[in-house]
Amino acid sequence: MAWRPRPSDRFYRAIVRTGLALRRLFRIRVIVTGQEHLPASAPQEATSGGRPRPVLPGRGAVVAITHFGYLDFAFAELLLWGHNKAQLRFLITQGAADHWFAGPAVSAAGHVVVGYETGAHAYDAAVRKLRDGEYVAILPEAGVSRSFRVRECKTGAVRMAAEAGVPIIPVSIWGAHRLMTRRLLTRHSWFSPLRAWRAPVRVHVAEPMRVGPEEDPVAATARLRQVLQAGIDAGIADFPLDPRPGAWWMPADRGGGAPSEEERQRLDEAEGPRRAGGRRR
Repeated sequence: MAWRPRPSDRFYRAIVRTGLALRRLFRIRVIVTGQEHLPASAPQEATSGGRPRPVLPGRGAVVAITHFGYLDFAFAELLLWGHNKAQLRFLITQGAADHWFAGPAVSAAGHVVVGYETGAHAYDAAVRKLRDGEYVAILPEAGVSRSFRVRECKTGAVRMAAEAGVPIIPVSIWGAHRLMTRRLLTRHSWFSPLRAWRAPVRVHVAEPMRVGPEEDPVAATARLRQVLQAGIDAGIADFPLDPRPGAWWMPADRGGGAPSEEERQRLDEAEGPRRAGGRRR
């Protein structure tokens, strides 16, 4: 069995500091709306000296994040850290956890690994973390949406929130896909320092969703998708860049060059099933 380091607050803080340094280096401008919807800190959650938020039972949440690019997670992570020094525990695929370089980092940061054969273990581990008071982050689209519209979401986020009795915090991120994403038919990521220089990124936090244990998870997931898309629409509406006609980073229904929803669905079907959030056996 490969050696895995124990979760380390110090390591997580190092990751956050690296992200903040890169943001300052490229002077990326992050514009946040809906910040009042983030969880209010209880007196016992007060932090000092850059220490992370204490984990308290009953104070957990699922953070559901849109997925248009490879850096969306980082902006959500920096948002929650800046708000109350919260550490996000992401659901990570087994492939990433097995990577010689990324694997030790995944374990050191305390993320939850979704196995190859079944996600039941990861699902149960995530629910335990939520009940303990952790913030568990999930990308419910289970892959990058090449249409740059929120695609069909998996039900894991709402099922976890309902079982653990915690809210879902919907976080929509627009503009980060301009920095790094998959282009059309390719799987290759790419990064342009020139495009990143002083780039704007819009982050919108919607009102927390509560999902009751009796609620249909499919219907609740459809509602979550609508909320996430509304946040994207809000980000596009006041995005400080005026796109050229046919710009690759704009949705087709807004005159952009991204694949239409019909094209995106055909590409998704050709790639086969996707997965997020684990499954019950």
